[in-house]
Amino acid sequence: MANQLNGKDILEKNFKTAMRGYNQEEVDEYLDVIIQDYEYFQEEINRLQHENERLKKQSDHTRVRPSTSNHQVNYDILKRLSNLEKAVFGKKYEE
Repeated sequence: MANQLNGKDILEKNFKTAMRGYNQEEVDEYLDVIIQDYEYFQEEINRLQHENERLKKQSDHTRVRPSTSNHQVNYDILKRLSNLEKAVFGKKYEE
């Protein structure tokens, strides 16, 4: 959803006056607060978007990539298991 207003739009908005209208100074003071909030929130959105982009790039660069394939790891585990079985059960068969 895109912003429909910005601080400048709010500041430059003119309202028609009526016989029993609102106190113009009170409305202007309230609009000043709204402008400050809009500007703060827009800055925060921009900051968070930049941080999000930075974190995505950082994640891409620091993602752990195994130096060996899963097949190699599985082979190494099976080889160790086989050696362990020989060490444990091989002695029993010799006895």
